[in-house]
Amino acid sequence: MARYDVIIIGGAIVGSSIAYYLREEGFSGSIALIERDPQFTYASTTLSCASIRQQFSIPENIRLSQFTLGLFRRLEQEFGAGADIGFREGGYLILAGENGQSILEQNHAAQMAEGADIVLEDADALQKRFSWISTEGITAGAYGRSGEGWFDAHAMLMLFRKALRERQVDFITHAVAGIEREGNRVTAVTLDNGERLEAGIVFNAAGPSAGKVAAMAGLVLPVEPRKRNVFVFEARDKFADMPLMVDPSGIYVRPEGSVYIAGGAEDEAGEGPADPKDFDPDWSLFEEKIWPVLATRVPAFEAIKATRAWAGHYDYNTLDQNAVIGPHPEVENFIFANGFSGHGLQQAPAVGKSLAELLVHGGYRTIDCSAFGYARIAENRPFRELNVI
Repeated sequence: MARYDVIIIGGAIVGSSIAYYLREEGFSGSIALIERDPQFTYASTTLSCASIRQQFSIPENIRLSQFTLGLFRRLEQEFGAGADIGFREGGYLILAGENGQSILEQNHAAQMAEGADIVLEDADALQKRFSWISTEGITAGAYGRSGEGWFDAHAMLMLFRKALRERQVDFITHAVAGIEREGNRVTAVTLDNGERLEAGIVFNAAGPSAGKVAAMAGLVLPVEPRKRNVFVFEARDKFADMPLMVDPSGIYVRPEGSVYIAGGAEDEAGEGPADPKDFDPDWSLFEEKIWPVLATRVPAFEAIKATRAWAGHYDYNTLDQNAVIGPHPEVENFIFANGFSGHGLQQAPAVGKSLAELLVHGGYRTIDCSAFGYARIAENRPFRELNVI
């Protein structure tokens, strides 16, 4: 029976970031990183649209993504010569109609206060900036001139995983079957092969399975898998200046090389937890919801051809669609890094850094993540992010 000072459940970008920054902050104890899907075939990390933005409504969310943006700017310094994730700084364009303009303006004010390079423009200015857009029903849009875009999620994850191989972290390829707890401490993790690992501290970085992992420790976490579909389509016209554009309906589109990708058609009000084994795209969403919106917003997209699609799972926080970060107030050696609801990839490095600081130094230093703590879950007190895509 092995014993580890730290066991991290979930080895994709969140878990790998925690392990990486623990070592960077000087943690010398033993670390086990448990991942049941070592090829990351079904991981939220690699099935995401791999985008980064500063257009959030909450300052803490803006700061988390700004940390990751800074990491992107110094990849070779951090990970060595040749480190590259194909970051394309194409920006975000978030559109609003009359009903949503006040929220857009409030969000923009929060972003500007954090130093984000976002411009808020009316419909006429948007039409002049982007000749391909139709501003029918649009009163304003917020456009990220820099510091936003998309990248290669797998390449980013592999940078962290490769770095961990040089930092004395044990990779364990199994699923977690149980968590033992004695009073107000978790004491061990049991794997699906029957092996028992004693634990000093357990991090929950299990993505869409985080709620189930917490339940193994007798803890309540309102995080469940929610299925999200992404569609790839071809169009005759190519718009080199197209950012990741979000329509007021929630449907988004962005270029991806010679093609485009689109999504955002799910009805959150009517959906429940996804079947953990269901990764089949729902093509009806493209035909019935996405294509009509695209054809209205970009007239050139009236004639397009869908070519392929994929589906992944969000780690959806049903309370407020915001991350849960930090220890449980009673079971203090069980630490959450969960519920990002679609923006985990871009915030994972910052969360890893923050939690490493908390463990090694006894407090947050770079970014104060106290507002994301578990106390709000226990009190049923939402800390709501308004700009969820």
